[in-house]
Amino acid sequence: MSCDAVALAASLWLASTSAGPAPAQPQASVTPPSVAAEPLFAGIVQRAAKLKDATAAYEKADLAAAFDRMSGAAAFETEVGQLADLDMQGHVELVSRGYSDDLKCILKGISQDLPVKMKAVQSAADPKARHAALEDMFYLLRDNVEVITAPPQPAA
Repeated sequence: MSCDAVALAASLWLASTSAGPAPAQPQASVTPPSVAAEPLFAGIVQRAAKLKDATAAYEKADLAAAFDRMSGAAAFETEVGQLADLDMQGHVELVSRGYSDDLKCILKGISQDLPVKMKAVQSAADPKARHAALEDMFYLLRDNVEVITAPPQPAA
């Protein structure tokens, strides 16, 4: 074997057994800070909890009456609209901060779902449909509270 062939074989063998660059280490997941105590988000939690309680009271009322004839229905509708606006503000605030966790997306979804659920409550044609619509509204409002007050999870 020539010297050139031996040198080539040795260099190939060394190249194949060298450590090379270290494998990339997984980065530690970063847990975003909780926003629950901030005024905007604390206000969302407070309003959603109040509306959740009102929804539960409507579920216990006479569901045979049309919703718009129930006591406080107009104020309830207005407050649901205001809460939807606050949820969207929360979404925009988190986006402006560069948050990449799920909270920003969930708040946007809730802001879009609240008016839909409100229309379902208003348009329910009978007590069974009204109960189902109020129950859906109750769960959405509960989720609105819980998603903000739950401890933040590390970003994936």
